[in-house]
Amino acid sequence: MEVTSQIAATETQTAPIQPLDEKMPTVVEWLPDSLLPLWEVSTQFPILQAAIVASVFYAFALVVRLVIFRSLVRLSAMTSSLVDDHILQHMRKPVFVTVMYFGLSLAVTTAQLPFGTQLIVKLLLSLIVVSWMLAVLRISTIVLDTLGAGNKYNLIEPRTVPLIDLSVKLITILVSGYILLLIWGINPVGWLASAGIVGIAVGFAAKDSLANLFSGFFIVADAPYKLGDYINLDTGERGKVSAIGLRSTRLLTRADVEITIPNGVIASAKIVNESGGPNLKMRVSIAVGVAYGTDLDRLCEVLTDLAVAHQEVCIDPMPRMRLRGFGASSVDFDLLVWIEHPEYKGRISHELYMRIYKTLGEEGIEIPYSKQDLYIKELPDNS
Repeated sequence: MEVTSQIAATETQTAPIQPLDEKMPTVVEWLPDSLLPLWEVSTQFPILQAAIVASVFYAFALVVRLVIFRSLVRLSAMTSSLVDDHILQHMRKPVFVTVMYFGLSLAVTTAQLPFGTQLIVKLLLSLIVVSWMLAVLRISTIVLDTLGAGNKYNLIEPRTVPLIDLSVKLITILVSGYILLLIWGINPVGWLASAGIVGIAVGFAAKDSLANLFSGFFIVADAPYKLGDYINLDTGERGKVSAIGLRSTRLLTRADVEITIPNGVIASAKIVNESGGPNLKMRVSIAVGVAYGTDLDRLCEVLTDLAVAHQEVCIDPMPRMRLRGFGASSVDFDLLVWIEHPEYKGRISHELYMRIYKTLGEEGIEIPYSKQDLYIKELPDNS
């Protein structure tokens, strides 16, 4: 008994996969009992039967497209969101293709062609699968863009949208490919084994590209920065993150130059995110040195009022002065101000330095600088 069960199990495991077209239902299974006698009469003309089946399914497809979908479009127009409108727009074609091509498959089976029946049926079923695959890819992109757009539901964080989008597309393509293999009667196990061997070879040949790809996954998952952030790299690059891809990240510098950095490089670099923290505000430090003997209280008051008067300096937190130390020829202060956007740091710093220089001159506060006095001990004798 054990030997018999083992043989049966082996036969079950090695049995070839039956194509889906061999399991296609016949038209008789879909007809009501009242129409069976009329159908039996037309069996003498298979081409006529096939034409009737194709016409019926074509009419049904038109009804679905022109009546049902138009009604659904009217209902979706009552909502404030455009997501349902886009989904219905992308579903219209695969639904029509499914009804039409399924009817054509039944018509081809009914026509009893001398050759090519299975090939035509497989092609029609494959077109149905491809049509739904393309529709799912488009609909998934629309849904993820909507959920990650910062709406009131906050179901998906924007930084995870590229990762989820890639995963959904990959799963959709894999499932569609598996169904296509079943339609054409191909055993997927052998293909998976071959793909594993090919994958190892490709992995060695494209290790840099794969490193960038996996680094892109880690960047999206860990989120050291996001779109719109201003970041500094330890290699000296500074700019606004304009795009985060699975292979590279693009920075737009203040010189309007776009830098593309491979994710494998940026993942191992030290990143300073100037836009990080609870908000986008950034602190800017303006170094100021004044001569010894200056009224420091008056200095702090003058520079604080100067910073508050600047339109792009935040009032919350308030600008403040900090004494940093006593230099060789100056008392060193830092004027600390907060700005709303890191990209304006250079321009606002320039404007503050200009105002400080003019204001200190008007207040009679000396800005010390290096100077040397030359004393002549004795003039040379011209005689």
